[in-house]
Amino acid sequence: MEYGILSIAIPLLTIILAIITKDVIISLMGGIFTGFLVLNAYNPIDAFIALFDGVIALFSEGWIAKTLLFIVLVGAIIRLLTISGAVESFVVYLSQKAKKIDSPMGAMMLAYIIGVIIFIESSITALVAGTVAKPLCDKNGVSREKLAYICDSTSAPICSLIPLNAWGALLLGLIITAIDSHVITGDGVSLLISSIPYNFYSIISLVIVLAVIFLNINIGPMKHTTPVPYITTHNASTVKASPYKMLLPIIVMVFMVPVGLYLTGEGDIFKGSGSTSVYYAVIVTLLFMYLYYVPSKALTHKNYFKGLYEGIGDMIPVGMIMIFALLIGKVIGDLGTAQYLAHLLSGNISPVIIPLLIFLVASITAFSTGTSWGTFSIMMPIGLALGATMDLHIPLVIAAVISGGIFGDHASPISDTTIISSMAAECDHIEHVRTQLPYALIGGALASIGFLIAGSMTI
Repeated sequence: MEYGILSIAIPLLTIILAIITKDVIISLMGGIFTGFLVLNAYNPIDAFIALFDGVIALFSEGWIAKTLLFIVLVGAIIRLLTISGAVESFVVYLSQKAKKIDSPMGAMMLAYIIGVIIFIESSITALVAGTVAKPLCDKNGVSREKLAYICDSTSAPICSLIPLNAWGALLLGLIITAIDSHVITGDGVSLLISSIPYNFYSIISLVIVLAVIFLNINIGPMKHTTPVPYITTHNASTVKASPYKMLLPIIVMVFMVPVGLYLTGEGDIFKGSGSTSVYYAVIVTLLFMYLYYVPSKALTHKNYFKGLYEGIGDMIPVGMIMIFALLIGKVIGDLGTAQYLAHLLSGNISPVIIPLLIFLVASITAFSTGTSWGTFSIMMPIGLALGATMDLHIPLVIAAVISGGIFGDHASPISDTTIISSMAAECDHIEHVRTQLPYALIGGALASIGFLIAGSMTI
């Protein structure tokens, strides 16, 4: 059955709801319910049943269940790293080592390096980088606003470029859904890896930050920021400086992902199961943390499991986003949104600019909602279906959605990573938004050019 303009109205409604409510879960549910309403001849009871039966049906697919478990168990790892004192010990360790790089450039590079090497989760990346580098930045006359910019511009971009984390799980889930729905063909892991070189905004952001650090580039409001006076504090804390409690679990998890891909791919890492690999990686990591933390008395048996359950609870909202993101992808596919869009655009708009348009729409959505994850959930199903219908290079389409989500998220004053970065650097939130925006706009403009060029080269 042809649904015509309604097939476009449903995803547009989801985006509008996200902008109005600032609640991704409610927005996705609203879009899904409305979609099922159309698919079920406008019978609200059938639409209601289809929505919640659709949620249950998702769990019948093994890879979805594994991906959801991975997401919530990553929350457990993050919580255990915190309550065990691993993060605090790592901060103290790096603070002591920071004396060797006691200069403005050294202080900023410390924040940058931390942002790059800790890619397990964007929030913890920003928090650790800000906490560790802040005293050194104050001492060397680096403003808190610049520190917040460095923290913010390394957290989400590096998580999307090294997707061995919950970011990767969400993106892989969205891609595999499109594959299972026969919207696109190929291997999910291979497509996600192939998209990395096209993730222009993330790559450009990291390069711009390096240029700002090495060339001391201050543009716009950043020119007028002033450093916070350095005050020596005497901390009587007896925290033992050590990197191992923090780094070893992360190393185990990162190492286990390619091992899992190799084993599930029967010797070919690119043919391995991403959902299975990350699922067993977090299980092995949690087992390692128990065997490491409990005997070393970093945690008691009771506190370990308390932290485990609390961490799982922390990630339930993220898991819900994942569930509804997968379901709306199926609804959009059933409505034939991409086919209708392709019919409208064919002969009117060159396929060359479609990746750029996807990037721009994703950027606007993320800016308005303040969430890159919500943007991925809404835009990835549309982008992939449109890309397949118009015979676009699928990795480029995937990258356009990712880059747009991160760009809009960076520029948005209501973004969680923006808020956390300003908190970590202890600078005024609005000042962080104002001073970061010119750099984000430059990155967005360059990324737009990149998608336009890549679109012309891959058609």
